[in-house]
Amino acid sequence: MTAAIDPGPTAPERMAVAFAHVLRSAELDVPVGTVTTFVEALGRVGIDDRDRVYWAGRTTLIRRPEDIELYDRAFAVFWFAAEQIVKRPETPIDLVLALDAEDEDEDDDADGGGDEEADASTLAVRWSANEVLDAKDFALCSADESDEIRRLMTQVKVASSRRRARRHRRTNRQRGRPDLRRTVRRAMRTGGDPARRLFTAPDDRPRRIVLLLDVSGSMEHYARALLRFAHVAIAGRTQVEAFTFGTRLTRVTRELASRDPDAAFRAATGAVEDWSGGTRIGAALRQFNDEWGVRGMARGSIVVILSDGWDRGEPEVLGEQMARLSRVAHRLVWVNP
Repeated sequence: MTAAIDPGPTAPERMAVAFAHVLRSAELDVPVGTVTTFVEALGRVGIDDRDRVYWAGRTTLIRRPEDIELYDRAFAVFWFAAEQIVKRPETPIDLVLALDAEDEDEDDDADGGGDEEADASTLAVRWSANEVLDAKDFALCSADESDEIRRLMTQVKVASSRRRARRHRRTNRQRGRPDLRRTVRRAMRTGGDPARRLFTAPDDRPRRIVLLLDVSGSMEHYARALLRFAHVAIAGRTQVEAFTFGTRLTRVTRELASRDPDAAFRAATGAVEDWSGGTRIGAALRQFNDEWGVRGMARGSIVVILSDGWDRGEPEVLGEQMARLSRVAHRLVWVNP
């Protein structure tokens, strides 16, 4: 192999990490430790001589002989800009992996090939200095991305912290609260002599989670996805309550309890009368505190408010009700999409 590309001012570290991404996208096992060793090797041999770069990567990144062929193809794709067929990853990576038909046609013409040699499944991999961030507004998701979000939501398992319960459970530890009933029963096996004392320990249970979902007009792009999340949380647990609010408060726990996501969503949207309307967060929290929260539902619970904070009511009312809620809740979380 001979040198073919002038990398310019690119640091060896960035090239090594980018090449590791290409190998992982081709489903090769490349641990972080091997990438670190590859970076150290490039620091010694440089990145100008492709022969040295090839052997530095092969000796540090490849651990199985059966991976050498795929490594050679990925090396040619990345370091020589050669077009090779590499398995397309299912998730985005930090490189620009694009199927650019125009570029492929130009490369084929330059090589003297015709249209018969073009392969629609060819993946042209190019290193790029452009930064690609993963952050994206859910409101800008396409229909396919929204379907993917809903699919991923079905795999979510909602968990919360635990609290001490009033009941006690059996324990094998020789300390705690004596379990007289079990001790006496065990003593009947030895003629009434308590050969071993048994004890109980305080039991614990998951804390209740209360979801307060804003369905006003400003939350229209997010409310449906968040309502799907509320359904997943309720269907997977027993200690979850869900409310929606805009200009009024609506409890939708029973509607979202169905195992069928579509049926639960239809029932919930049918029960909510103030969908995509105005917003009175302070009044909704006051109704929740008066009818549900302070009376027991919010006591010791994790209360999650999912809202953008746009409120047409008085700020003093919102501050007062938030203070009331924080005094009884174990934790108060405000999620702003």
